Amino acid sequence: MLKHIVMWKFKEHAEGADKATNLLKAKALLDACAKLSPGTHRFEVVIAQPGLEATYDLILNSEFTDAAALAAYADHPQHVALKPFIGAVREARQCMDYEL
Repeated sequence: MLKHIVMWKFKEHAEGADKATNLLKAKALLDACAKLSPGTHRFEVVIAQPGLEATYDLILNSEFTDAAALAAYADHPQHVALKPFIGAVREARQCMDYEL
């Protein structure tokens, strides 16, 4: 099993919208990718909650059967298509993959 965690910090304003609007759009785009790879076991997209400690604004917490399943997700045209938007609205990105 392979764990894939990605965290993003968003810009206050980008692509003609505020951070809250862009977070909701990014979450919806990512949520729509939950079933792209048949090897996906967990796919959770969460926006940081006000009042709780968080250093990043959005997180993807996912698990895949193996590296091939993660690659199937990462290379899927639907996933590739959302990258320009997220790239334009994010200030920073962190990623970590590891085997369980």
